Amino acid sequence: MAEFDRKAGVLWTGDLKTGNGLISTESKTLFELPYTYQTRFEDKVGFNPEELIAAAHAACFSMSVASTLKKNGFTPVQTDTTATCTFVVGDGVPKITKMVLHVRCEVPDIDEARFNELVAEADKGCPVSNLLRSGLKIEITNALI
Repeated sequence: MAEFDRKAGVLWTGDLKTGNGLISTESKTLFELPYTYQTRFEDKVGFNPEELIAAAHAACFSMSVASTLKKNGFTPVQTDTTATCTFVVGDGVPKITKMVLHVRCEVPDIDEARFNELVAEADKGCPVSNLLRSGLKIEITNALI
């Protein structure tokens, strides 16, 4: 069994509202990417952690769908997944309340019922879905293209 440790780090300078952070990953895919209170809790354009969670979920889910389809005898041409992470700021502690996945796949020789069944199976095998599932509602819509 293979085990991998994936690392990311943040250097935050200052207080919450006037400070700023730089996020980097060990792979350098993200390197000193800046973010602030305003990019996370207000509508200022810029990076925020919730986008990173959504990106991780979309990436993982696409791979899980491709794998599940292949294991069941179908070869996907492409899988296009968009994840929308709902972040609520209001009463009490800010929280992530929902993740909506829109999955579009081009898969020869599959009917919609079988496709929907295999996407549901892929959700059960997606490590990020399984991590988020504890306490987070995950919605999935999918379509063949």
